[in-house]
Parts: sequence; C-alpha cells; structure tokens
Amino acid sequence: MQNSRIKISLIGNPNSGKSTLFNRLTGLNQKIANFPGVTVEKKSGTCSLYDTENQKVVRFEITDLPGTYSLYPKTLEEQVPFNILCDPANDSHPDKVIVIADGTNLKRSLFLCSQVIDLKIPTILVINMMDMVRKNGVEIDFLSLSKELGIPVVPVTSISGEGMEDVKKAMFKDIVPPEDDFIDSKQFAPEVVERIRSSVKMNSNYAAFQVANNFESIGFFNANSDRLTSIRRLLQEHEFDPVRMQASETLERYKVITVMLKDVLHTKVGSTAADRAFTRKIDDILTHRLWGYLIFMFVLFMIFQAIFAWATLPMDLVDSSFAGLSKWVGEQLPPGVFSDLIVDGVLAGLGGVIIFIPQIALLFMFIAILEDTGYMARVSFMMDKLFRRVGLNGRSVIPLMSGVACAVPAILSTRTIKSWKERIITIMVTPLMSCSARLPVYALLIAMVIPQRSLLFGTVNQQGVVLMSLYLIGFLAALGSALIMKTLMKEKDRSFFIMEMPVYRMPRWRNVVLTIIEKVRIFVFDAGKVIVAISVILWALSTTGPGAAFQDVKERLTLAQIEGDNEAVANLEAEKLEKSFAGLTGKAIEPVIEPLGFDWKIGIALITSFAAREVFVGTMSTIYSVGNTGEDVATVRQKMMAEVHPVKGGPMYTLAVGWSLMLFYAFSMQCMSTMAVVRRETGSWKWPFFQFAFMGLLAYFSSLLVYQLLS
Repeated sequence: MQNSRIKISLIGNPNSGKSTLFNRLTGLNQKIANFPGVTVEKKSGTCSLYDTENQKVVRFEITDLPGTYSLYPKTLEEQVPFNILCDPANDSHPDKVIVIADGTNLKRSLFLCSQVIDLKIPTILVINMMDMVRKNGVEIDFLSLSKELGIPVVPVTSISGEGMEDVKKAMFKDIVPPEDDFIDSKQFAPEVVERIRSSVKMNSNYAAFQVANNFESIGFFNANSDRLTSIRRLLQEHEFDPVRMQASETLERYKVITVMLKDVLHTKVGSTAADRAFTRKIDDILTHRLWGYLIFMFVLFMIFQAIFAWATLPMDLVDSSFAGLSKWVGEQLPPGVFSDLIVDGVLAGLGGVIIFIPQIALLFMFIAILEDTGYMARVSFMMDKLFRRVGLNGRSVIPLMSGVACAVPAILSTRTIKSWKERIITIMVTPLMSCSARLPVYALLIAMVIPQRSLLFGTVNQQGVVLMSLYLIGFLAALGSALIMKTLMKEKDRSFFIMEMPVYRMPRWRNVVLTIIEKVRIFVFDAGKVIVAISVILWALSTTGPGAAFQDVKERLTLAQIEGDNEAVANLEAEKLEKSFAGLTGKAIEPVIEPLGFDWKIGIALITSFAAREVFVGTMSTIYSVGNTGEDVATVRQKMMAEVHPVKGGPMYTLAVGWSLMLFYAFSMQCMSTMAVVRRETGSWKWPFFQFAFMGLLAYFSSLLVYQLLS
C-alpha cells in the first residue's frame, strides 16, 4: 500500500479482547460518535507508526466495530459490520480488517474470520489470550494456520501487550486476499450469486451470497427501490430460502474449520480439567439462586461504601479550593459586573462540576472492573428469570446496568432486544435507574442531611448505605413500572436470551484506566459545558429583574454597602435575588412544589435541571454565590446548610426535605438528551411524552408522601 493513511476495522466476537487491542493501538487518541445514519455507538481512533521499510510515517484510522459472532445481521448493531464490510462504496469501508479471535475458543472465532476472508478484504487474524491458551496446555501451529487461511496470523496477549509489535508490523504489510474462497458459497445458489454479483458489482461471490440473504436489512440497498425490487423478484424466481441457505453455509464452514483445527491445534491431555472444574465451582456460587443475589447485593454495598469513604477527602479539598479561589479572584478583580460574572457565574458553576470527579471516577472504575472480570455476564444470567416475570428480557440487563452510567447509550443498547414489546418496556423504565448525573445531586444532599456516622462497630458508613438505597429504589421502581406496562401492553411476542459466559480473568488495568479517563472527560467537557453555560445564564437572570421594585432594592443595597451595614447588605442581597427574573420564576412555581418541602430557590434548580440533572448542583452553587462579599469563603454545602426556613424558622434542608428532593431526582425525567434519544429509537413523540408524564407523576407523589411522613 502506497497511501500514508490507512483505514482499519477491528472485528471479533464479544469478549474476545477486541476493546483491549483497540486501546493498545490508539491509547487516548479516541473519539466516540455514531455510525453515519445509525444511532449505534462508533468508537474510532488513530495511531501513527513509522514504516522502517519505506521510511515514512503512516497514519492508521482504526474503527472498533460492534462485537458479533457472524456476518448475519440479526440486530441493528450487527447490521453495522455487514454494511461496512460488504459495501465497497461505504465511507467506512476499510483498507484492511483485523479479526480478533479468542485463542481459547478458536473454532467459533474462525467462523467469523472465514466469512471476512471470503469478502476478499485484506485480513489479519490476531489470536488473543495466548496466556490462557498456554495455561490450558494448548499449542497452535501458527504457520500452518496462516497457510491454510491464506492470511497473516499473529498471536498476542493484549492484556500484557505481548505480540503488539508484531500486530503493528502486520498492519504495514501489503496483504493480498487469497484467490480461493474458504468455502464455495456460489455452490448453494449459482445463478442467484452470479446475477447479483454482476448487477450490484460486488467484489466476491460471498458478498453477493450475503446480499441474497440479507438485502432487506442492509442500508446500502434502501436508497434504490428498483434494485430492491429486482433482487426480490430474482430470489422468488429461484425459490431462494435464506434460512436454509444460512444453515447450509454454517454447516459447510464448520466442517472445513473442524478439519483444519485437527492439524493446527495440539492439546495436552487433562491439562484443562482442573481449570474447568474450578470455574464451575465459582459459577455454582456466584450464580446460585439465593447466594448469587446476596453476593451481588454485597458487591454493590461495598461499591457505594467505597464511593463515599474514598471520595470524601478529595471532594472536600476541591470544595475548599474553589471557595478559596473564588475569594482570591474576587479580591484581585475590581468590583463590578465582570468580577461578579467570573466569581458567581463561571467559578461557581465550574466548582459544581469538578467537585464530583472523584465519585464519578470511582463509580466507573468499579463498573469497568466488574465487566472486565466477567462478573457482569453472570449478573445478566441471574437476572434473566426475574426480568421475564415483569415483561423484560435477559438482554434488558445490559441497558439497565448501563443506565447506572448514562441512560442515553443504555437506551441505544436496547437494539439487541428483538421483541418490540420487551424493547419498548426496557426503554421506558431504563431512565429510572440512577445514572451518574444523579450522583452529584445525591452526594450533595446526603452530605447535608445524613450524618457521617459509622454503623456496625465502625465498619459501615451510614451515608454509603443511603446512597445504595437510592440506587435500589430506582431499580425496584424500574421493575414495578415494567410489570405495570407488561399488563397494559397486549402484544404476546416472545424472545429468547442466549449469551456466552466469558472466562474469569484479572481486570485489564489499562482498560480500566482508559475507561475512567474517558468517562471523566465526557462528564467534565460535555456535562460541564452545559452546567457552566446554565450557571452563567442563571447568574444573569439572578442579577437582573423587571420593574421599579428591583431597581429600588439595588439602590438600597448600594447605599448599605457604602455605609458598611453587613446585616442590611445580606438581607437586601436575598431580597434582590427574590425580585430578580430567576427569583420570580421560582416564585411562580413555588405553590406547586411547596407541599414537597421545596422553596422558590429549589424551584429554580428544578427548572434548570431539565437540561441535565447534574445542573442542580451548579444552579445551587450560583444561587448561593450571588451576592457574596469578598470575605465569604463558605462552600455551597455550608451555605445551604445555613439556610433558614422563611416560615418555620429552622433549617431549610431538613431530613424530610433532603429525602423528598432525592426521591424527586431519583424518579423524574430531567434529561432532554434522554427524551431525544427515546424519540429517535421509538420513531414517535408519544413514548417520550408518556415517559415524561409517568416519571413526573411518580416523582411528585413519592416526594409528597415522604415529605409529609417525615416532617
């Protein structure tokens, strides 16, 4: 290849180590987007390597395709690899393909690899997990395998980096696809394959054969109705049966693969029996009908304990640092509108973002570890029976668990659910899972109203228990809502849940670190931009107001500041905020939210939170920063705890108000991005509006009930 920019696609079975290899090649040069025209997550990255033979730097553009077991698209995610690999005109069509195979299950991996080879794309086979292969006493004859397949074969252990240099060398090579097909797919339907290949200009018999099997679900045919009609007529003319053809192809491929592996695989007798027995013993405990659930609850309990215990010190440090920074900046800048904007708008909003990085990082660290060890697959297996009783599917486990991170990609992941009814129910209830955007709200309120008390002889943090209870409340609400929807929706279609249990392994710490960095970056730069922008807008609304009443307060405030009457200044600052545009907005909705224990200041935060839930913290930071004197270095939490109830006279943020507010945020649909993706996935505004209404009513009446009981 002479070009200095080469497109490479990574493809492989789920749990084959594809993501680890991708991270090894691209490091931090990655970006997340959607495939063109499809709301399926696209992970792409770049790496620049020096070609010593041609003495030039080559830039590789690497795309991590969704995991799949074959090129037969059964779900929306599985359509992506087919559309990209089978259509040479596709913008993402690669110059080369790297197939990542699980060395411990080479037979299944070679099925996908052989399909890619028959598409006549330059292919490299990377056999991963060689440490496990050797541990199992298996030897692979790589030279023979490479000769049989007609492509380069590279052994690696991506978790340790073993063999990565060989992968990079293979990426430079000019690879010529083998002339002979792995299997002769034309034999199954000669005339159909020949006519499709000539009319559609496919570059291999197998690509034409795949078109015959899947043309109605392939993106690059949808724009040409005449071509669709002609292919449909051709298949009817020759009585082409896709189910029978796919079965014939699968049997033929596995027949060839079985013979091939007899020559290239050599296993030491009895070497893996002990390992298999050990894995079964672990699974007997972790997936037990009783102990499995208790162990999972204990794991969650320890995670939430750690989130509070380990994050307290860095959060306090960030909190006090921003308070000190705000004071210093306020002292350095001359008094005026610009100084107020920087201190009360930008810094207040930014502090509301940065303070929660420790907890966000810890949450995603634990999620990454659970996924990498193989434990999350066991959780999916355990939950399948429970979920089916409430109208969900075992595949719903992934969206619901992903919802703990963010509802948007979680809803996109429901595309793997084939049943329309189960998919809609999953989409509707996924936002009830407490996402990472709620974590800053929970953390602030728990720190204010729940004492930092140790239980059970100092082994349990009370605040961590409350945090875990909020996540469990969201999970139970999701199950209860699913059961109600199952009863109301009359469709009786059923689906099946089949999954493979990955082997247990140590976490790939590089993956864990990259996951943490990626998620924190998304939180800081995506959510952070929204929070800071709204904080600035809110500052403007909080420092301006209509009519003579607002001007009168400003004049009296200026006079009190000149006279040095600090008590009058504090009272007039509060009055000024109340008469501002923001204050009047909060006052307008106060009668509706007052039964929940909320005042007009909380009302402002509820409104701004519809952009994103985590905006609540930035909003409260801005509200309680407006009007600061230069000597006030109290943090937002301290200011909120010092707030006095205007009627009752005691603390504004009592246990009743704290729980009422936490439940409101646990249940309400305060995320415009989620509503937008629900609209896109369901094709109608009916479902997001229904979701907004039922979650809003659930939030309101739950908050009303708990406030009235506790107050």
